Amino acid sequence: MFCDRHDAGKQMGAALKHSAGKDVLILGIPRGGVEVGCQVAEELSAEFSMLVVRKLPFPDNPESGFGAIAEDGSVYLHPEAASWLSPKDIDFIVHEQKKEIIRRIRVLRSGSPLPDMKGRHVILVDDGIAMGSTMQAAVMCCRNLKAKKITVAAPVASPNAVRLAAASADEVVTLLLPPGSTLSPTTTRTGTTCPTRRSYRF
Repeated sequence: MFCDRHDAGKQMGAALKHSAGKDVLILGIPRGGVEVGCQVAEELSAEFSMLVVRKLPFPDNPESGFGAIAEDGSVYLHPEAASWLSPKDIDFIVHEQKKEIIRRIRVLRSGSPLPDMKGRHVILVDDGIAMGSTMQAAVMCCRNLKAKKITVAAPVASPNAVRLAAASADEVVTLLLPPGSTLSPTTTRTGTTCPTRRSYRF
């Protein structure tokens, strides 16, 4: 278990030691992924920045989402969840979140652009992955910006989120799976084995 996000980041960094290298870029996803990502970057002596991604919220239930949008305009829609909304409603919500992304880039990165990802190994870090939409949009963004390899990393993730990430990223690394999970490395795209008792690589 983890004491806090700082501790989770240090443990995450230890699990990602195999990825240390001069071309590695750590991107924390605000808000929770920033503190975890900072610690990962410190452990790997890697460059760090923030990738702004916004959940696409349901109009009548903003705590729930039907997808996500990344700062380059990449949009991921959850097939079942998005089916409850009309194309017009989706377009409106996407437009509103684009405006919020611009504001957050100004606040969080002082308006600075993302670091160049072309040909680099990008490690996307969040403090946890539940539904997986936000991470999917982040992976799509990194693909569009020509990252050579994309690793999704989170201290804890749901089995469905891991499966979704493994289908789009090159590697998924998580430290905890929910109790009773039947997910195994062989069910994922990369099919690697668990290097330690507390670290799962897919």
